[in-house]
Amino acid sequence: MAAPRKYPDELREVRSTGRPIAHGAKDLGIHKEALRGWVRQAEADRGERDDRLTTAEQDELKQLREEVEELRRANEILKAASVFFAQEIDRPRTRPSR
Repeated sequence: MAAPRKYPDELREVRSTGRPIAHGAKDLGIHKEALRGWVRQAEADRGERDDRLTTAEQDELKQLREEVEELRRANEILKAASVFFAQEIDRPRTRPSR
């Protein structure tokens, strides 16, 4: 299951208190690694981290991967069509008899 795109308002509160993430996660009733991931992603989105993609970059990467997959499918269709038409051109033609 993917993490939510909008971080909860409580995330800002947890970060501003300076308390350990594990304590904030316990207060919010979520797993500490989920909160840690949200904090890291929020820091990346603000440009405070260089070790992960921003949300905008992740969205762009997802869109580009989908586009690449669509282009690969189209390319396979065109290859199959070109093989079909090449075989049609090479096939000897016979006239129907009357």
